[in-house]
Amino acid sequence: MNLADIKSVYFVGAGGIGMSALVRYFLSIGKFVAGYDRTPSELTEQLIAEGAAIHYEENIDLIPPMCLDKEATLVVLTPAVPNEHAELCYFKENGYTIQKRAQVLGTITHASKGLCVAGTHGKTTTSTMTAHLLHQSHVGCTAFLGGISKNYGTNLLLSKDSPYTVIEADEFDRSFHWLSPYMSVITSTDPDHLDIYGTEEAYLQSFEKYTTLIQPGGCLIMRKGISLKPQVQVGVKVYTYSKEEGDFHAENIRIGNGEIQIDFVAPYCTIKDIKLGVPVSINIENGVAAMALAYLNGVTPEEIKRGMESFRGVDRRFDFKLKNEKVVFLSDYAHHPSEIKQSVMSIRELYADRKITAIFQPHLYSRTRDFYKEFADSLSLLDEVILLDIYPARELPIPGVDSELIYNHLRPGIEKTLCKKEEILDVVKNKHIEVLITLGAGDIDNYVPAIEKILAAR
Repeated sequence: MNLADIKSVYFVGAGGIGMSALVRYFLSIGKFVAGYDRTPSELTEQLIAEGAAIHYEENIDLIPPMCLDKEATLVVLTPAVPNEHAELCYFKENGYTIQKRAQVLGTITHASKGLCVAGTHGKTTTSTMTAHLLHQSHVGCTAFLGGISKNYGTNLLLSKDSPYTVIEADEFDRSFHWLSPYMSVITSTDPDHLDIYGTEEAYLQSFEKYTTLIQPGGCLIMRKGISLKPQVQVGVKVYTYSKEEGDFHAENIRIGNGEIQIDFVAPYCTIKDIKLGVPVSINIENGVAAMALAYLNGVTPEEIKRGMESFRGVDRRFDFKLKNEKVVFLSDYAHHPSEIKQSVMSIRELYADRKITAIFQPHLYSRTRDFYKEFADSLSLLDEVILLDIYPARELPIPGVDSELIYNHLRPGIEKTLCKKEEILDVVKNKHIEVLITLGAGDIDNYVPAIEKILAAR
């Protein structure tokens, strides 16, 4: 189906962070946009305000008349929606064109120069940082992001003139295989989504296939030390990066007084005294990758320096909600053991002499089954852990798999609590909190405003 021939687009699962960027894109080019999502959220309400017709009941009678012309309607599907979903079944039975989110994104961005960020973790912050560096420079960009940029209040940036599109390249369900990157960063390849891939080897092979899609004349910027044997085409350059070594790296790192300054080293250039707008140590490495993409695509040293200092971060990515002399509270999307370890280490660096508590909501039964020991190891770096029930997302329960698996493997002596999410506000009220972080990719974020209110009243 040619996108130019489409009059309406229907999203089955409109409120996901990746889907919502496409909702906004199709609204921006004048299409009629409608869809279903399971529950209302701040994001779905924003989409409705922007012009999308979204409902929350699984009911084919609620599909708008504009979407009943199957020849002029594209149905966009998220993998999170089960195959037996009533509306999806209706579209299948009636011969609609149904495409996955990643396939549509690949079609939209195929004619542009895609600057893609892939990896098990770090990709949302790195891609959002890259988009900000380009957008605030003379180069410009369009961007489809996996989080809400705090600079722009959205996950979609649009440019009429720039040839560049910044894309978060998601490995879940092999989605990134639909893309045609001009340049790509790969931040990490720690095994994940083993419910899809089965083995670590298959997971790595998926990244290797992704590297074959980078277009000649472009390049791969790969974090030094990751487990990956890239299979790039002839004419694709391969660079390395990391925090302190590689073709792109930082040196003269200065951390203190709530600030981080670095010098950025590129193959033919050093940019001195760059101040990080979000001063946490993990953003040194994320920043090196983002600056590498910006530098290779013509953003000037002055623009890079200004952009890094003015970057305000991403919602739910090391996102400070409250910071005063009594208590610090932040929210983070970390849902893989490696991400949690990085988050905790960054907090320790900032608050070495304070008690650090985390509320963790495990995401997926399969991920908990595969990594419960690694989760326990990462969480054991904290002083106190409050564990919630597993957020199932797309999955049915797996017998014998629950949060107790993690709870029972936490190091001896750590303060620990097991509770249901409905009890979390009462638990927080009765805890001595100095530094608190919520961790997880499920619906724990729905409780953040109420937790913030409790802590702010102390």
